[in-house]
Amino acid sequence: MEETQATGLLREIRDAQARQIELQTQALELQRQHLEAYRTQLDRVERINDRAEALQDRAGRTMRIAAWLGVPLLLVIALLLWPYLRQQFWGL
Repeated sequence: MEETQATGLLREIRDAQARQIELQTQALELQRQHLEAYRTQLDRVERINDRAEALQDRAGRTMRIAAWLGVPLLLVIALLLWPYLRQQFWGL
């Protein structure tokens, strides 16, 4: 009888270990899926970041061009308006 109880106990231990291994395998698979999803999101974020940096570069170049063209243009307009404004406000 003693041997039968030991055998039953060993079977329970074996079954519990097999179940534990099965649960660990499922957990590892879930972790693999999460890691793959993370990698996919990271790749997407990197692509979006690269596009944003390219847009910022283009915007910076456009602003530099606008400044090089706009400041002299405003100066010319101010110089052309100066006689008119002088006459209007100071009556000279």
